[in-house]
Amino acid sequence: MEKTIIKYVGGLSHDATSWEKKQHKKYGSFANVCRQIDYDMKHGVTEDQVLVFLQNVRRSSGYAKVRKNEGALIRLEEVEGHYAAIRPTQYVVSKTH
Repeated sequence: MEKTIIKYVGGLSHDATSWEKKQHKKYGSFANVCRQIDYDMKHGVTEDQVLVFLQNVRRSSGYAKVRKNEGALIRLEEVEGHYAAIRPTQYVVSKTH
């Protein structure tokens, strides 16, 4: 999940090879990133882990290089908005007898 988010937020480098450009065009869309994160959530990653990691990318100095790329913060906000919007709609329904 972390690698997927970093690749999406970081975007494509200016000196990317033709193969990297082709792969980015094919798999680097917002829909594909969300699909991969949803797959990871189905297999053990919690929604809180996703949101905490997104906050780390936004605030941690270790990800400053990723945030410097053009459009990185816009893509980060897009992913944060998608997963923050899902959070309030999930309810735990318990039956009391």
